[in-house]
Amino acid sequence: MGNPNLFLLAILAIGRQEVHDGTIGADDISPIDIMLFFLSLAYIAISIDASGLIRYLAFKVLQWGGDVGHRLFFYLYTFFFGLAGFIGNDPIILSGTAFLAYMTRVSSNIKHPRAWIFTQFALANIASAILVSSNPTNLVLAGAFDIKFIEYTANMIVPVVITAIVLFPFLLYILFADEDLIPTSIKMHELPESARRKTPVNPNIPHAKGATADDDAILANDDTGKLLSLEEIMNPFLDKGGAAFGAVVMAATLVTLLTLDAASARSGKHPVFWVTLPAAFVMFCWDVGFGWWYRADTRRIAREGRGEVEYARVEREIRDEEVERVGAEQEGPRRVGMYSPEANHLPTLVRVAGGDDRIEEVDNGLGILVREAGEAQNDRPSTGVCGVPGEKQESATTNSKYSPGELLSTPSSGETDEEKRKTDLHIKVLEEIRRREAEEASRPRTFVSVAASAYRWSQETFPTATAVVSHLPFALVPFAFSMFVLVQALVTKGWVPVFAYGWDHWVDKTGTVGSVGGMGFLSVILCNFAGTNIGTTILLSRVIQAWQEIHRVSGVPISNRTFWATVYSMALGVNYGAFSASFSASLAGLLWRDILARKHIHARSLDFASVNLPIIAIAMTVGCVVLVCEVYIMRDGSPYDSP
Repeated sequence: MGNPNLFLLAILAIGRQEVHDGTIGADDISPIDIMLFFLSLAYIAISIDASGLIRYLAFKVLQWGGDVGHRLFFYLYTFFFGLAGFIGNDPIILSGTAFLAYMTRVSSNIKHPRAWIFTQFALANIASAILVSSNPTNLVLAGAFDIKFIEYTANMIVPVVITAIVLFPFLLYILFADEDLIPTSIKMHELPESARRKTPVNPNIPHAKGATADDDAILANDDTGKLLSLEEIMNPFLDKGGAAFGAVVMAATLVTLLTLDAASARSGKHPVFWVTLPAAFVMFCWDVGFGWWYRADTRRIAREGRGEVEYARVEREIRDEEVERVGAEQEGPRRVGMYSPEANHLPTLVRVAGGDDRIEEVDNGLGILVREAGEAQNDRPSTGVCGVPGEKQESATTNSKYSPGELLSTPSSGETDEEKRKTDLHIKVLEEIRRREAEEASRPRTFVSVAASAYRWSQETFPTATAVVSHLPFALVPFAFSMFVLVQALVTKGWVPVFAYGWDHWVDKTGTVGSVGGMGFLSVILCNFAGTNIGTTILLSRVIQAWQEIHRVSGVPISNRTFWATVYSMALGVNYGAFSASFSASLAGLLWRDILARKHIHARSLDFASVNLPIIAIAMTVGCVVLVCEVYIMRDGSPYDSP
């Protein structure tokens, strides 16, 4: 429930009633229904993302855009907007951010990814305002004012689409009008033919690429790192069955939701999670069944990748120790020969011409892997671009089954000193790995070790299902319930009616236009200070409900036009407010920042605010102007009758 709520309970500032109403629900806002609906629909959306569909479609858009920078920017702009409107912003941020990070890294003349990543983040949140199901803020708002899903979309789609249309030329020709950001012609590094022919591996399998996050940091800016980034975008993995099934389930779920919601006037209203929860369970069963069917292949890939990771880590540690030892023994300038840190990267392996499937080292690596003829169809760098189900391959390391015979050709009597040094280092690595595994096996089993083993088994056996569950926004649940309880406390203690009176005075003086501008501005500002856009939506929904009550008691009705102008301007503000002044304006912003950091792009808070402020200013101005026109055309001044 959150530390603030526990503190308030301890000092008796809130009691049982506030906790009950903030969790079970009150005044047409049902937190449990909202959380179940959002999590179950999020499972389907993230499962589609885990199938590789978004990365694959982005790759196709990249192909269609070609090397013309402005055309590619437009294609990606349209692609991210359309997809986010359908499945919400979280999957777009999960996959789209990583895709753009890789794309800008492997382009030789995109000096900074700012234009691409900030545009994508803004678009994901703008488009999420279209459907109720795309954002939990929309669910709170629709529940609080009993808005049917189809009515919500009908009122929001015009302001949102026009916002996106007007925003595009502003971004391209004014805010990001710089050849270093969006070049006229984009120069991409070429993916080698050997890498292009590889069958891509499922990235949900642990260690599938044989490189840990530490290895990624080392390879971030060297040629090997760029090659891996290029493979990510130019040779993406796609689970066609999972993608097709997920798309069908998502489409069927949304159509069913809209149909049942439209028919609720006759059949009665039911919790929306009655539709999404069974659909998510069907999707989960698909992911689990698919994982179990291919468990032998995924376990093999994970085992081989884990072996490569361990081998590379131990090799690097031994090299570093040797550098320190030699440096300490020598006087004067240190001469470290082949052990210089600059040489400390993994070998690049290529297929040798000829009929056999041998793989030789062509860089400065240590292990030389020899395969039997016909044993493999695809080669891969030892940095870990791993095989896929159905592909036979031997790793340089597999679960301490490292024998020199498997990994290294027997050295001849005439080998050079350098070859002898490589052989000795190779043997040291194997011995150290065996020692560590023996030490690990001798340790007593604890709850933590058993849990870690169980999680690893789950990752290797059900890679997609485990990846999806691990990416579900579970952190949203305690946070949202905490905000519901806190706002309910403001209601019972009389603060929300005070805010409502203030809002009533503002609307009396400024009318419908003022209600749109005022609520839009207020909702964007509060997103940065009132517990993200979710907390803002909960608070402002209660304020508007209290405003309704003030007019109900006084007998002076709110006009239909003014009321709905206020509600839908709040919907614009809490969605657009995610890209305003701070990362904490939304949970999506915090997720976006973390993904960028893992891809070695560090966005500072000052940069986030300075880049987004012009974007949010244009977006809110356009959206609010269109909304004012819409309510004056579609609504009249008759009294609003609350349900």
